[in-house]
Amino acid sequence: MAVKGQETALRPESDRKDEISYLDAIRFMDKNLAKDGRNVTLCMDIVLDSARIRTQHTVSLTPVLVSGDGTEEFPFGTVIVDGRTRHKVFMRKEALKDNYPDRDSALAVIMRKNGSGQEYSYVSAIPYSRAMLDGKLELRECVKGCVDCGEGDSTMVLESPVLPAFIPCWKTSDIEPEPEPVKHREESRVARLQFKWDDYKILEQWNGNAAVLDTVTNSIALVKDKDYIEISGIYVAGFASPEGTWDYNIRLSGNRAKSFARYIAAHNDVDTSLLHVEWSGEDWEGFRSAVGKSDFDRKEEVLRIIDADTTDRDRCERQIIRTIGRSGYVWLLQSIYPYLRHCTYRVEYDVRGFDLEEARRILYTAPQDLSLQEIYMTAGSYEKGSDEYRYAMEMAAKYYPDSPAVKGRTAREALGRDDAAYAVSILEGSTPDEGFELLNILGVAYARTGEYGKAQDCFTEAAENGCSNASHNLGQLLSVMDQL
Repeated sequence: MAVKGQETALRPESDRKDEISYLDAIRFMDKNLAKDGRNVTLCMDIVLDSARIRTQHTVSLTPVLVSGDGTEEFPFGTVIVDGRTRHKVFMRKEALKDNYPDRDSALAVIMRKNGSGQEYSYVSAIPYSRAMLDGKLELRECVKGCVDCGEGDSTMVLESPVLPAFIPCWKTSDIEPEPEPVKHREESRVARLQFKWDDYKILEQWNGNAAVLDTVTNSIALVKDKDYIEISGIYVAGFASPEGTWDYNIRLSGNRAKSFARYIAAHNDVDTSLLHVEWSGEDWEGFRSAVGKSDFDRKEEVLRIIDADTTDRDRCERQIIRTIGRSGYVWLLQSIYPYLRHCTYRVEYDVRGFDLEEARRILYTAPQDLSLQEIYMTAGSYEKGSDEYRYAMEMAAKYYPDSPAVKGRTAREALGRDDAAYAVSILEGSTPDEGFELLNILGVAYARTGEYGKAQDCFTEAAENGCSNASHNLGQLLSVMDQL
């Protein structure tokens, strides 16, 4: 990081017209201002050939680095140039042990030999500060007379700007979606069938079951009637409410699941070999969720009991009854338990691949049946930024939010609008299995939020695994950190 120049011959600034200045006659050549580790070093030649210093004058020359906003100053070492008589006076006083701190701390004290060639090779270093970036280098001159009276103070700009701040150029790339040779899909639903207590028969006309069963038939038909899919399995599960013993409810939930499977086979023209039946007994997860969402005045007590005893559910239920009493338990029986006597079903199916024309149509009718690669293909067929393009990208984000391609694209969009914190929230926790370009994008997000240590870890790991963008970004990051 260096700024070089051949010669400065700018007119000095002074507060009064009658002030004396020699800066017009002094040249500052071959200037080099450079950051070296944690120091900033200034090298230049101070050429006095044309300067005729009055014999009773002392001229102090101090380079000063001024911060870009002008609020901070960083002086380099001072060089003092004496007129002939003035120099001899000081030499005699120094011999008498007189103390002159300004002269003692100067880099050099020079006696000017007017009319002769004379120059000084100036070198001075000061500690680096980030405030120096994009600053300017000034030369401050102070002229004093025979009794140290002030004859003039002037300033000239030697270089501006100096130490330009390093602006990183981060590199990231889109991540191509992984191909999906066989597209496995599923539709999962809850059938809130109402069963009579201690019963597993499906009663079509009881307590709204007809509407529920119509929904089941319609949802299976929506999958079954698509000419581009093949159903691979229908999975049915049964559940019971907690009243009664655990063992009994295991059998009851199994009977409910089998009864539901038989109904599906009989009413939906489904090959029975595709049906898979399972059951889980009492639905305690649903029980806890329903109580937590209710306005039951003693729900906190019930929740504590549910969480405290997970090994013996019969004992847990008895503890709940003892705690909330008969009236509270009746409320559970009437308001919560009926919804726990239910079945769920999941239809799994395989979807064939689509060409562009089909994908464009299905994007608006069943986007979940498209692979991410097909959605990207469809988006790419539209003009970027068009309504169709945006809709395709919205569907990609909706149905594939955890894919590296979508996460990477969403994070890059966040970086594009200067929302690096959101980009970090999307990518934080990403693993190498998701690809090293994703790790590289996370590194950029960390760098943009000032978390340079985390950024360096990301770039290093990605670069070591062949990510060229990360190799470039690591170099950019080190240059940024060098200026901290």
